[in-house]
Amino acid sequence: MTGFEIAGASAADMELIRGWADEEGWNPGDSDRFAFAVADPEGFLVGRLDGEPVASISAVRYGAGFGFIGFYIARPAVRGQGYGIRLWHAGMERLHGRLIGLDGVVAQQDNYRKSGFRSAWNNIRHEGVPQGRDGAAEDFDVVDAATLPFGQLAAYDRRFFPAPRDAFLSAWTALPGRTALAAVRDGRIEGLGVIRPGSGSSRIGPLYASGPGVAAGLLRRLARYAPEGLVSVDVPDANPGAVELFTGLGLAPTFETARMYTGPAPEIDLAGIYAVTSLELG
Repeated sequence: MTGFEIAGASAADMELIRGWADEEGWNPGDSDRFAFAVADPEGFLVGRLDGEPVASISAVRYGAGFGFIGFYIARPAVRGQGYGIRLWHAGMERLHGRLIGLDGVVAQQDNYRKSGFRSAWNNIRHEGVPQGRDGAAEDFDVVDAATLPFGQLAAYDRRFFPAPRDAFLSAWTALPGRTALAAVRDGRIEGLGVIRPGSGSSRIGPLYASGPGVAAGLLRRLARYAPEGLVSVDVPDANPGAVELFTGLGLAPTFETARMYTGPAPEIDLAGIYAVTSLELG
C-alpha cells in the first residue's frame, strides 16, 4: 500500500465526502457537514492514495464514553484493495474504550458484526409528500425552536441521545436554510423537528414527539418548507407507532440501515423517536 496515507479531513474534503455519500444514495443534508465539524473537528478521516482522496470515515467522540462511526466509504475504483479496512481500523482506534454506534447499510452489516457490532433496531427511510389532514384539534402550540431557551432544548434532546451534544445541536438547528420547530404544551417541550435541504427530498431529523399526534403535526408543518412538500425521514422500527404513522401518511419505505452498537444499546426514549437525527452521526 505504498502511497496510501490517512489524515484528518480538510474543509474541501468534507464537501467531497458529502458528494460521495450522495452518490451512495444516502442523501445527507446539503449543509450537514458544518454541524458535523462542530461536533468533533478531529473526527473525520480521509485516506489518500498518491495524494488523491479515495476513502473516508467519521469517528466522532461524544462526551467521555460514546462514539459514532459514519461516512465509511471507499471509492469504487479502490474497493477490495485493503484501503478501506485500514481507514476502518484508524477510526475504531480513535474511539477505543467507548461504546460505539453506527448505522450500517445492508451490504456491510456482516462485516460490522465481525468487528463486534450487534444490531439494536433498523432505521427505515420513508419518503413522500405527507397526505391527509389532522383529524382532531391540536392541544399544543408549534413554535420556532430558536425562541426557546437553548438549555431546555438541549435537555430535551438528551432524552433521545446517549451523550450531551450541545455544540452540534446548536449548529444543527440553526444553520441557514433549516427550520426547527418545537411542540409546546403548558410550557413543556412535547416534540422537536428539524428540516434541511437535501438532494431530491428534504430531510427531517430529528423528529421527537410525545405521541403520534404531535409527530404528525410537526411533520406536516415542516413539510411546508420542502419543495413540493417532498420529505424523507429515517424511522426506527423499534418505535412501531412511528412506522405505522408514516405509512398512514403516505410515505413509502425506500432505504434501510441497521443501528448497531459494540455493547448494550444505550437507554434512551425510543418510543419518542419518530425520526433519527442523522445516519452519519447518530
